[in-house]
Amino acid sequence: MAAVAAAAAAGAMTKTAAPWVLACGFLLCLAGFPGTEGAIGVNYGMVANNLPAPEQVISMYKAKNISYVRLFHPDTAVLTALRGSGIGVVLGTLNEDLQRLASDPSYAASWVATNVQPFAGAVQFRYINAGNEVIPGDSASHVLPAMQNLESALRSARVTGVAVTTAVATAVLGASYPPSQGAFSEAAAPVMAPIVSYLSSKGAPLLVNVYPYFAYSGSAGQVALGYALLSAAGGAAPASTVTDGGVVYTNMFDAIVDATHAAVEKAGVQGLELVVSETGWPSGGGGDGATVENAAAYNNNVVRHVGGGTPRRPGKPVETYLFAMFNENQKAEGVEQHFGLFQPDMSEVYHVDFTAGSSS
Repeated sequence: MAAVAAAAAAGAMTKTAAPWVLACGFLLCLAGFPGTEGAIGVNYGMVANNLPAPEQVISMYKAKNISYVRLFHPDTAVLTALRGSGIGVVLGTLNEDLQRLASDPSYAASWVATNVQPFAGAVQFRYINAGNEVIPGDSASHVLPAMQNLESALRSARVTGVAVTTAVATAVLGASYPPSQGAFSEAAAPVMAPIVSYLSSKGAPLLVNVYPYFAYSGSAGQVALGYALLSAAGGAAPASTVTDGGVVYTNMFDAIVDATHAAVEKAGVQGLELVVSETGWPSGGGGDGATVENAAAYNNNVVRHVGGGTPRRPGKPVETYLFAMFNENQKAEGVEQHFGLFQPDMSEVYHVDFTAGSSS
């Protein structure tokens, strides 16, 4: 989850920055994978000691018409429960495994043999993401070689149709306003440029985590709530707009997506698909704007919105994964424990209509 990084970034914002820079300079991201009409997934986080059994959870996904699931690390019980479900799966590696995956091809082969090969066919793997939110940082240099070793391991294991990628936080962006000027930061660019080139050569998307909530809560009132929520829901003031070369952005989601597309293009890659691997809004925990009403508005607006594309890529659906399935009681106290759509007893925190995207 991008919460810690995003919150830290928000704390570093200067008082003289424009509101749009406050909103998007640190919280960029997003997506447009040409999947099932903006199909929606949900992250299945497990940092809790009171969650339902995996079989119950996967049954919930199916009952709620949730098309995709993202797992942050391999879990045999969950993968077993996913057999025959038809749910698309994003499977992550642990960040602490990146260095060994990068330096030891035999370890990458073992990882695939243990976590992917036994389930291939019965489980609909979409992507393997090597690392989550490690760029920029000490582990950043391991990401691309880990991806390459995992790709080779999948090929050797004759597992086809599974893209290897990585998930990044919006900290990879240095410039974002206006969206057409989006660019990777000086720290991230030397790592991101070869990664996006590699992904392009493989026809694989880049996964990006985005949290407009932290832009809103960290902006000292300079970001309109409606703009962050993709609406003026809940009695909020009308959303502000951003104009960029004649293109009008009415919500932060679209502007962030397109700034990230611009950053990729400035790195020399055209047409790379982006997938929103995390986005969400807390329903409690004491943070500014962290209410059930706002969380319900944000997530339902996202579901309805993702089929329509962005101003930079109109009509191209945005494959998006909400964070997260459950409130997780072993996460840091505060809003971190309140991103769930459901309580651990499987009751709704609030209702999300996952069928709404199919008609958008």
